[in-house]
Amino acid sequence: MNAVVLSGAAVLGVLGIGNHMYWLGAAALLYVYVKYGRSEDAKTGPPSAGGMPGTYQAYRKRRDQQARWERRYRRERPFEARRQQRERSGR
Repeated sequence: MNAVVLSGAAVLGVLGIGNHMYWLGAAALLYVYVKYGRSEDAKTGPPSAGGMPGTYQAYRKRRDQQARWERRYRRERPFEARRQQRERSGR
């Protein structure tokens, strides 16, 4: 994310040589990024799907929740779960 914002600001800065509105766009982009994109809430919030959890406790919580979902799915849909298991085993 850092690289995208900084490269976007650099491109707008280069384009701003001919049009000063691009300079304002680059400044606004950097302002919004510094104000909202680097807040502590974004770092401590829930991890996105497939993201790495911040702490081991968050990892354990997510792993246990996933195991509960999978057990519930197998219990509620036994035929579908068996079919998926056969596909995974290569039969």
